[in-house]
Amino acid sequence: MTKDLVCGMDIDEKTAAKKEHNGKTYHFCSPTCQWAFEMDPEQFIQKET
Repeated sequence: MTKDLVCGMDIDEKTAAKKEHNGKTYHFCSPTCQWAFEMDPEQFIQKET
């Protein structure tokens, strides 16, 4: 399990939407969260650290 950086939902990496950014793969619960990440990835990556 992993967390969607956008909404915080716990998700299964095997079934989640995926997006690679700067060599790291991020997982999302829905296309909407993936879209939000694509619009401003740094906003969400900063929350991760």
